[in-house]
Amino acid sequence: MADENTTDAELPLDTVGRRLRNAREAAGLSRSDIAARTKIAERHLAAIEEDRLGDLASRTYAVGFARSYARAVGLNEKQIVEDVRAELASSGESWEPAPVPTFEPGDPARVPPARVAWIAALVAIAVIAVLWFAWRSFLSPAVSLPDINSDQAKVLAAPAPANGAAAVQTPIPAGGVVTFTALEDAIWVKFYDADFVQLMQKQMLKGEQFTVPATAKGPLLWTARPDALAITIGGRTVPRLAEKPVTMKDVPVSAAALIARPPAPVAPVPLATQGMAVPAAN
Repeated sequence: MADENTTDAELPLDTVGRRLRNAREAAGLSRSDIAARTKIAERHLAAIEEDRLGDLASRTYAVGFARSYARAVGLNEKQIVEDVRAELASSGESWEPAPVPTFEPGDPARVPPARVAWIAALVAIAVIAVLWFAWRSFLSPAVSLPDINSDQAKVLAAPAPANGAAAVQTPIPAGGVVTFTALEDAIWVKFYDADFVQLMQKQMLKGEQFTVPATAKGPLLWTARPDALAITIGGRTVPRLAEKPVTMKDVPVSAAALIARPPAPVAPVPLATQGMAVPAAN
């Protein structure tokens, strides 16, 4: 490869490379100056000046680089491009097709404007914001905690007695200690607060207990076996969260929230016991 000191006698007459080099030298510019202006590597500029267009990656690069070079030295871009294409056609140069060229490299005129880039950035930010809010909504508690001073939070109806006697409204303190007891082995649970700080996560053994810390802010529960968790508030038994296995997440488990929670549906009476006479009182 020839360097910048290559003499005019060593170059073909009136070629694109010769004209570009002469224009550069007439302007008092070096190859490094042109490289800084066009962002084209000096080795590519040397190949163009020395009419070694076949050393470039593809026909598209040869045309695009020559166009940018012509603009940098004040030559007619259109004429330079036409002459480059003519030289390539006469030389029989052949390259593998460049992968889907959408614009000629080195041609800033065909680079998407800055406004398009800003619009794309704003769209990306909007998408990220939507995804962030959706993620927060998914992790936020599904229900809000009731006011502990409300009448609903102060009283919880006890399950109806089996003998059909009237239900009794049993007051349970809304600020009582909440304790969960596993009724079976390997019951997976995760307790955490409203800030998603984990309180406890494990597979509880049968009979194992967990007391919700009184200082926990909006405690929540995630489990797939709510039917296997007995619950007490201040030592008083309250209905379980469900009567059968079901995945429950972000369930408020403070005393106030459990008291305000409607009781789980009562299982139907087996057919074998329907129609049985109730012993008369003596």
